[in-house]
Amino acid sequence: MTSSSTFSSFCSDSGCLWKEEMKVSKAKRRNAGKLFVKCSLTTKAQKAEKPIRIGVLGASGYTGSEIVRLLANHPHFDINFLTADRKAGQSLSSVFPHLITQDLPNLIAVKDADFSSVDAVFCCLPHGTTQDIIKGLPKNLKIVDLSADFRLRDISEYEQWYGQGHRAPDLQKEVVYGMTEILRDEIKDARLIANPGCYPTSIQLPLVPLIKGNLIEFRNIIIDSKSGVTGAGRGAKEANMYAELAEGIYSYGVTRHRHVPEIEQGLSDAANSKITISFTPHLMPIIRGMQSTIYVEMASGVTVEDLYQHLKTAYKDEEFVILLEKGIVPRTHDVRGSNYCLMNVFPDRIPGRAIIISVIDNLLKGASGQAVQNLNLMLGFPESTGLLCPALFP
Repeated sequence: MTSSSTFSSFCSDSGCLWKEEMKVSKAKRRNAGKLFVKCSLTTKAQKAEKPIRIGVLGASGYTGSEIVRLLANHPHFDINFLTADRKAGQSLSSVFPHLITQDLPNLIAVKDADFSSVDAVFCCLPHGTTQDIIKGLPKNLKIVDLSADFRLRDISEYEQWYGQGHRAPDLQKEVVYGMTEILRDEIKDARLIANPGCYPTSIQLPLVPLIKGNLIEFRNIIIDSKSGVTGAGRGAKEANMYAELAEGIYSYGVTRHRHVPEIEQGLSDAANSKITISFTPHLMPIIRGMQSTIYVEMASGVTVEDLYQHLKTAYKDEEFVILLEKGIVPRTHDVRGSNYCLMNVFPDRIPGRAIIISVIDNLLKGASGQAVQNLNLMLGFPESTGLLCPALFP
């Protein structure tokens, strides 16, 4: 299967240079577990004649800046406005100097944004602020919301876990959860997408096919996840200061992390019955990257080989979800800066149990990359458009 997309990055064996526009033609063939990517240089004249006009709300945060970086490589999306209320009037390059090469509008307050000037919006605002804003947007806009405000279908569950009432319950009814590889058909026809959280992405991608295939027991699922500090956002917090975080690891949100109901919602949908998990997240002294180590009990008569083959079949045609060769342990280094999820399955020393490891970049496949992937689908573009650059290593 071959697909092509236009980029403004140069990809080679040594990595990606975000400078000149390219056309990336990807032949998806695997040899010894390796993915091959071809790149050929094109010119800026090949940019779409009538691009999709994009607004980015909350552009001064990590997910917002990653949206901007990714759209620099997108042949069909052009940014018309960027909002950041506390930094209104500033250039984005003054907030994020790594984006100084991009021709971007200055930051403005949300109240000053002209939503009639855009076709689609990425909403990267903090949790708890998004519902009021999105319910006031024009109904013709395509919207991908990266906050948690619309991820939980049950509004009473939202109130229980987020400590405030849902302020757009009618709008919640039309929201589609944006786990791309699992809900692709629903996403294509959606107007408003709730982009999944990072932990739920790393967990649901390996588990949902196994649950749907009745290959694992729905009980005793234990998940140990570790995240880079960017998962906590850009706001100044004592726990995220260098002296508090460096040279150590700490667990947080034990039994009460807000991603728990989102994970259980997705797994329960796959099982058609309620699933309760044991989930403990840990903050690591790294900038970006996420690993979930998942311990499961296999169904009667099922082997680790059965799990492996089922995942292989489920994701054999997927661009961004890759089952590694047997025995290879996924590493966060190998997905850094990319939209890929790498996973593998291992036998546990306890008979009848298996260990599944998945890794993603929490800011890409766990946030902004999947958001672009979803908007591509919503607007009829190949979902890999603007996202094919391989991971940055070392």
